[in-house]
Amino acid sequence: MSERFETIILVGRPAAGKSEVLDFLRKTLHAERERRFHIAFFVEIDDFPFVWETFEVDDLLQKLGQPRAFTDKDYFFHGDYVWDLFIERINLEFQKRLTAEPDYTKRNTVLVEFARGGDDAYTHAFSLLSDDILKRAAILYVNVSYEESLRKNRRRFDPKRPDSILHHSLNDAKMERYYRTNDWERITDGKKTGHITVRGHSVPFAVFDNEPERTDDKAKLGPALEETLGRLWALQHPTA
Repeated sequence: MSERFETIILVGRPAAGKSEVLDFLRKTLHAERERRFHIAFFVEIDDFPFVWETFEVDDLLQKLGQPRAFTDKDYFFHGDYVWDLFIERINLEFQKRLTAEPDYTKRNTVLVEFARGGDDAYTHAFSLLSDDILKRAAILYVNVSYEESLRKNRRRFDPKRPDSILHHSLNDAKMERYYRTNDWERITDGKKTGHITVRGHSVPFAVFDNEPERTDDKAKLGPALEETLGRLWALQHPTA
């Protein structure tokens, strides 16, 4: 039996620490990563590159004298359907891997990352994920308050690298409009570990609390992540 997660859905507010978790895992040796975190070889499907691509495509369309397809001149999305498009892009990327290699997730962990806000943020986003993802998935939620998300979002901005996974940032107006609220506490009943049901799939979840911040210190991040993923593994594999 494999001792690796097949799919982890990594979610939380912007700048909560998701990208730092991925960066830490990326820099951890394979053997140690599998032993401590139940993740060895892994691939990331992060929706931020899809988001950034819509900005670039719209800018190119405007340059060609055509209407912007997804965003207005201030890069606000034309409608909520654009968020749904990003989930469909995630589904497509996941499916392409399975089509090429049906046992792909037996050898690799797929880490799916995104952030969502609004009164039905995760309820809706999870409902759009494919059955192939949901039946293999465990959810890791990186938990910070909106105020902490706002603070860290401002801190990480690098004007020379706005398309960077680790250094991209939203302005305050977008943070307020898109991310002030979410429904995580409601759909999990405020629990730190448990299951949520999505289209008939019972998906385990665990919460990684990152306030006070632990993702900025490897000495704190490693043990805390090991403990959280250990809880998640035990929940998904109760007889392991």
